[in-house]
Amino acid sequence: MNTTIRAEAADAASFWSDHATVLRREAADGVFHGLATLHSGSFADMVRMVARMPEAERATLVIEKAGDRQYSPAEIMALHARADMPA
Repeated sequence: MNTTIRAEAADAASFWSDHATVLRREAADGVFHGLATLHSGSFADMVRMVARMPEAERATLVIEKAGDRQYSPAEIMALHARADMPA
């Protein structure tokens, strides 16, 4: 799973260091999307933070990665388990 910019594959370091935000799932696509940000930082930091939350809380959130897409709770947990996830 690589992110692409202008059809060029990004390296693993830039995949994890991209800017990302944590949003409530119901607000992620709404009119006030920009005001719905709960946390922001590197993609790795946001994956780590959401993965450590209780399952019930995590189920209400998505991570939006800059220039890419939104990641669901199940995808976040799969990313957290990857071997290339930064420590």
